[in-house]
Amino acid sequence: MTTKTARPPKKTTTTKRAGRIQKTTPQKRASASKKTCTAKRATLRQKTKAAKRATPLKKTTPPKRLSDLSHLRAMMRALVRGMYDEQKLRIQMGLRIVANFKVKRGQMPSTKEDTLNRESKAMLDTLRADNKRLTDALAKDKRHREPYSGCELIGSATEAGLVAAYLRIESMEKAAEKSIGKALREFPIYVEFLKGVCGVGPLMAGVIISEIDIFIARYPSSLWAYAGVDVAANGAGRSRKKEHLVEREYKAKDGTMKTRVGITFNPFLKTKLTGVLAASFLKAKSPYADIYYEHKTCLENHTKHKEKTKGHRHNMAMRYMIKRFLVDLYVAWKTLEGLPVSEEYSVAKLGRVHGG
Repeated sequence: MTTKTARPPKKTTTTKRAGRIQKTTPQKRASASKKTCTAKRATLRQKTKAAKRATPLKKTTPPKRLSDLSHLRAMMRALVRGMYDEQKLRIQMGLRIVANFKVKRGQMPSTKEDTLNRESKAMLDTLRADNKRLTDALAKDKRHREPYSGCELIGSATEAGLVAAYLRIESMEKAAEKSIGKALREFPIYVEFLKGVCGVGPLMAGVIISEIDIFIARYPSSLWAYAGVDVAANGAGRSRKKEHLVEREYKAKDGTMKTRVGITFNPFLKTKLTGVLAASFLKAKSPYADIYYEHKTCLENHTKHKEKTKGHRHNMAMRYMIKRFLVDLYVAWKTLEGLPVSEEYSVAKLGRVHGG
């Protein structure tokens, strides 16, 4: 017959609390210790949060001046010019795809669309109406895997390769556009002025910042001359005509100084301002569009310009609108850079107030 051995009694400790003696077991001591650690961690977290709230926030550094970001301006110029080079290549590739499509539909090169049959011409009209670029319509069915089965618009693997090349160039162009948009945040003139001008997008802002050096432009007319929207000596708008060319000295390879005839303005900047930005102002119904319509009305009612053609007066009003924008750009940019701001010649010398 086995006898049960008695378990040793649990060790107890006595603690004095509120005038009475309490017995605690090891389990109770462990639980109390765990609660104490949890309470300490909670207290530490609260102290850390309070310290973070009490710590003053770091002051954000003001935007750097353009004079300190000349290297970024050079990079912006490379980005903008590179993006437009990719755009030109994309357009050329798109035109080849469209020409190939037309030939397949019966229109031979150097012939008008009237030679197409009625069905093919209706398809072209539909594509043009539904898409801004005909090539975009052709590139809709772009994701094909071998073996290539073809579709209504793209009938062979060779044509699919052309479309794939077009899409690769288009993706590179879009990536460059995103890079330009990110780089613009470093320029105060974009953040403080150009971003808020209705009709000026990131690409146009990139063109303006990369092509214009505000530290060289002394007067508003300096911007006009550099952008090619000034008036030549014969009273006509600046152009590439022979009478508007000037002689300039240059250093030849052999070290001697020679002269050559050339233009007086930046042709890339003039094309973007008068050919893209001016139309953008009108489409976006920008406040500068009001300047265009007011000046155009004045030209139509003026005896000196009444005999000019409608297109001539339109170009004059567009050029005048860009000149007013460049004046506002000049004042805003010079002010941001802390440079002296000069008044226009017509205001400072002749006392004329534009729009008054």
